[in-house]
Amino acid sequence: MVAMLSKMLPIGTSAPRFNLPDTKGDMVSIDDFSDEKALLIVFMCNHCPFVRHVLDGVVQLAQEYQQKGVAVVGINSNDINSFPEDGPEKMKKLAGDYNMTFSYLFDESQQVAKAYKTACTPDFFLFDKNRKLVYRGQMDDSRPGNDLPVTGDDLRTAIDAILAGKKVSTNQKPSMGCSIKWKPGNEPDYMK
Repeated sequence: MVAMLSKMLPIGTSAPRFNLPDTKGDMVSIDDFSDEKALLIVFMCNHCPFVRHVLDGVVQLAQEYQQKGVAVVGINSNDINSFPEDGPEKMKKLAGDYNMTFSYLFDESQQVAKAYKTACTPDFFLFDKNRKLVYRGQMDDSRPGNDLPVTGDDLRTAIDAILAGKKVSTNQKPSMGCSIKWKPGNEPDYMK
């Protein structure tokens, strides 16, 4: 398990557009969430131990904040030829096993991951009502093996600020996790 840090897309960046299939085969677009107060995008996958470590917390956070007008989307961009356990059927099973209340999308071309400059799983991106980036980074300080509880404190603080109409602190820590599994020859320049 090799840990990699998030690349920390600049604050204020407009949310890159996407239109990707979910675990039912339906296409989901960023426009589907235009009425929501905020949009949380989580780059994740099925097999990463860092994702597995926080997944219960992500699901709980999503359930809580979706009721408050925050849209949540999970996106898997891994190469399923090299990592078949991240394929759409396994995504569907994971979504069911964890009772995910949010769309879990498959970015087969990896173009969405590139647009967000995603480096690792999990990687969290929070956008305000105008779809400007206000937070990118870690969920909290918990990591596999460090014995800290998964609280979601960093992410919750940012979401709570948005919902209260306050400015989100720019003192943000990068997320840490497994690298995106790029298709051969598809690794973006920002990863080199």
